[in-house]
Amino acid sequence: MSTIDQKLSAEEVILARHSVRKYQRGVTIPDAEWNEILELAASAPSSWNLQHWRFLVVREQENKDRLLPLAFGQQQVSDSSVTVIVLGDLQANLAAPKVFADATQEFRDMMIGQINGAYAGNPDVARDEAVRNASLAAMQLMLAAKAKGYDSVPMGGYDKDAVVKALNIPDRYLPVMMIAIGKAESPAHPTARLPLSDLIINESF
Repeated sequence: MSTIDQKLSAEEVILARHSVRKYQRGVTIPDAEWNEILELAASAPSSWNLQHWRFLVVREQENKDRLLPLAFGQQQVSDSSVTVIVLGDLQANLAAPKVFADATQEFRDMMIGQINGAYAGNPDVARDEAVRNASLAAMQLMLAAKAKGYDSVPMGGYDKDAVVKALNIPDRYLPVMMIAIGKAESPAHPTARLPLSDLIINESF
């Protein structure tokens, strides 16, 4: 367990996480520590517990360099320890039998019927759920990384079609965001935040 694990509370991790765009090149996250980060990220909540996310992990330098032009030259893609493409599963309903394998037959049949009915009844459900739940996991991934002493930045500025082609991503999966993770080369600058009075609507508009 690292020092930062022992010292930072959940509140401190949230407040300490800032988007970092300059990373120390050549830093390797040990496999055991990286797996702990992924385990923490994978504990995120999801609709029907279908766990709609997949983490496409790019750690080899050659492959990170291949992504650099697809991310419009954003150097953090190449310099960070890991670049993760967070994918949303457009067919997450197919995971329901496995998710509910240990449930009673009656409950399993009820849940699978409910899930398949929702997916069949509205063409927007698959995409909405894929994006919504993958985003929850993405935020948890960044917080888990920070808890282990690593910085991150979420990225939407990349050529999604080119990334799909370069990494052979099946049609089932939708790229939701790219996240660079590693050790900051220089500290991130905290960004200004709107006051809560601009953000909170109590009860109704």
